[in-house]
Amino acid sequence: MSTTIEKIQEMQKYSDKIMAGGGAKRIEKQHAAGKMTARERIEKLLDSNTFVELDRFVTHRCTNFGMEKQEAPGEGVVTGYGTIEGRLVYVFAQDFTVVGGSLGEMHAAKIVKVQRLAVKMGAPIIGINDSGGARIQEAVDALSGYGKIFYENTLASGVIPQISVIMGPCAGGAVYSPALTDFIFMVKNTSQMFITGPQVIKSVTGEEVTAEELGGAMAHNSISGVSHFAAENEEDCLNQIRNLLSFLPANNLDNVPLIQTTDDSNRMEDSLVSVIPDNPNQPYDMKDVIQSIVDSGQFCEVHEHYAQNIITCFARFDGKTVGIIANQPKVMAGCLDVNSSDKSARFIRFCDAFNIPLVNLVDVPGFLPGTDQEFNGIIRHGAKMLYAYSEATVPKITVILRKAYGGSYLAMCSQDLGADQVLAWPSAEIAVMGPAGAANIIFRGDAEVAAKTEKYIEEFATPYKAAERGFVDIIIEPQQTRPYIITSLSMLESKRETRPAKKHGNIPL
Repeated sequence: MSTTIEKIQEMQKYSDKIMAGGGAKRIEKQHAAGKMTARERIEKLLDSNTFVELDRFVTHRCTNFGMEKQEAPGEGVVTGYGTIEGRLVYVFAQDFTVVGGSLGEMHAAKIVKVQRLAVKMGAPIIGINDSGGARIQEAVDALSGYGKIFYENTLASGVIPQISVIMGPCAGGAVYSPALTDFIFMVKNTSQMFITGPQVIKSVTGEEVTAEELGGAMAHNSISGVSHFAAENEEDCLNQIRNLLSFLPANNLDNVPLIQTTDDSNRMEDSLVSVIPDNPNQPYDMKDVIQSIVDSGQFCEVHEHYAQNIITCFARFDGKTVGIIANQPKVMAGCLDVNSSDKSARFIRFCDAFNIPLVNLVDVPGFLPGTDQEFNGIIRHGAKMLYAYSEATVPKITVILRKAYGGSYLAMCSQDLGADQVLAWPSAEIAVMGPAGAANIIFRGDAEVAAKTEKYIEEFATPYKAAERGFVDIIIEPQQTRPYIITSLSMLESKRETRPAKKHGNIPL
């Protein structure tokens, strides 16, 4: 009979074999491709020595096509929990060194277990994807596994933050789990996502495209908008994830994190006095404004490379997280279009789901005109912003810096869409359309059209008509923007607002 010591040694030997993954040669190949192993990634991501592995000894039970003779240590995925900056998170990392990280029945079962645990405990979940796709030998069992993961993704949506990390191939049905999560990170040159690969595309359509061009990090960060963050390498990617999580609450019942800051809440920023050019058609960089007013000038931009005519980012005011949506006059004059509407509406809904107040910085001349926009459904896509803002019950603060024209003014969270506090700079122009264009319509054919247009612009290219009607609460000097936002956020901390009881609304998707 084996002694306890012998049993422990036997367990250790078995465990070591599993932890070696696909073996030294495959690990070496992984490193040569500029990629870490699944366990190395988890170790880098989590606080040191906090990872607790679950289901290490799980194995497949497939007997098709010789699979009964093939070992798959850990079933090709490492799962468990640990902490990031002392806060609980759940994690799974596919192991490409084991059967190409392919997903089978038990591989999926390990992932589903940590998904359910994360929801029960109210903790974020991070999924690191590096897989050749479904394990062909397991056929419908593998497909069923994907289905179960998608289902749990959907149930967890709006309950806990879900982060997907693409650190290798992610193709076919596998892409839909990341697509159902809140944020996707990709690594330049080593990450790919696509439904059908280059070879299939060539055989069906005749198009020739490389895997990187089709589904690489920058393709999805700048063109498709599927991915939210692009990293230079895997270490950079894992650091970016830690930074993002520092802004997010653990779950939908939690408050936003409070970080100690040395930045004075009453700090005036004199540079803002001259940030708006004298020429109303001249651009400026809205990121300069954001940097000037947030704590220590630091913010975490989401979708930095996509639809750059609008900025979405997390930042802090007086140590507390807010979500910022800001027009970018530097790009397309800050017009709203199909892509920027989608980008901002999704960001608004994430913030509302997780109790993150919204700060809107407005300088918008209108929706982008053109047949391309109309045929691609700008009406439907623009309506997503209207819906998202109207649906949101978190504190909403709108600051109008310059232009706020027509429907685009409403779409940037006017008082009518539920803004709790509307502030305006003296340079604000709030109107149905640009004052020069409006004057040309009103005074068309008038002999004194030039003089009357000039007078109209002086009177209406201002925030005062809106303030007279109560649509603007306070007109402030630009340098007072930070203190006023912080005061407004403090005032709105006790906000309570409900919506009519319903199963769910029908957002114009």
